[in-house]
Amino acid sequence: QVQLVESGGGLVQAGGSLRLSCAASGRTFSRYDMGWFRQAPGKEREFVAGINWRSSSTSYGDSVKGRFTISRDNAKNTVYLQMNSLKPEDTAVYYCAARYSTLEYNYWGQGTQVTVSS
Repeated sequence: QVQLVESGGGLVQAGGSLRLSCAASGRTFSRYDMGWFRQAPGKEREFVAGINWRSSSTSYGDSVKGRFTISRDNAKNTVYLQMNSLKPEDTAVYYCAARYSTLEYNYWGQGTQVTVSS
């Protein structure tokens, strides 16, 4: 089992950058695929980015491609989301998630708020 804690959210102007971090507990973090999701008020949860356990494969939601970058440091049990060229529509609660040998992400953090002002 893994526990996830996000940090790094905040208020930023449009065009700015933020880096989110997700610290994971557990010695088997390096075996988990990791992902970032977000949910804006009144909207469904949206996939943002994912990275496999080997860091050999990443994927992104269409709305963030070319602006966001996911990475991980298995030595630090941490996954990151670098967000550049932020837009007001990126405003949401961002969640870190993990999965191990499943298609569904089954471990979730508590979320961190990102607000982008115009």
